[in-house]
Amino acid sequence: MEKPLNEMTNEELWRLFPIILSEHMPIWKENYLAEKTVIEQAVGQHNIVRINHYGSTSVPDLIAKPTIDILLEITENMDIEKLKWSMRSIGYIYSEQPNNPAPHMMFMKGYTPRGFEGQVFHVHVRYSGDWDELYFRDYLLTHPEVSDKYGRLKIELQKKYEHDRDGYTDAKTDFINRIAKLARLELKNRD
Repeated sequence: MEKPLNEMTNEELWRLFPIILSEHMPIWKENYLAEKTVIEQAVGQHNIVRINHYGSTSVPDLIAKPTIDILLEITENMDIEKLKWSMRSIGYIYSEQPNNPAPHMMFMKGYTPRGFEGQVFHVHVRYSGDWDELYFRDYLLTHPEVSDKYGRLKIELQKKYEHDRDGYTDAKTDFINRIAKLARLELKNRD
């Protein structure tokens, strides 16, 4: 009998779901747009302030984990229990994220006790705000040399952290924060 994902240790999960990098695939944009529609229908557009594709799969020519990151910004009065139910009803696994901004939640799709299955999605839920992730994405879209540098960093880190997702993410943080700050300065100074 397969061990359920929620009973696995991080080490077991990291072995089952290693860091895999892929050349950019144009279908990721199509997959995002299709999933966006599914999410909007399940959650209700009246509960959504904004929804964005971000992360490496949103940047053409950038090597990426084949995981589509979606930032779902919800209204302050959204019923959180209803949101959890709605996302589960379309195949997502709920993950409480106490260290992330409110409402401290993420949903994942494409994970099974046998490994990855189909397109993997991470839906990061937040209240409306001014998020570094979107600045970072936009900077990479307009600065291909920085995007290339980020791709090389990810290849280097994948070799070191293939079975340590937290280590991989933590090792990218300084680069991401530095570029997000540059992006905020550049966008602030635009006419």
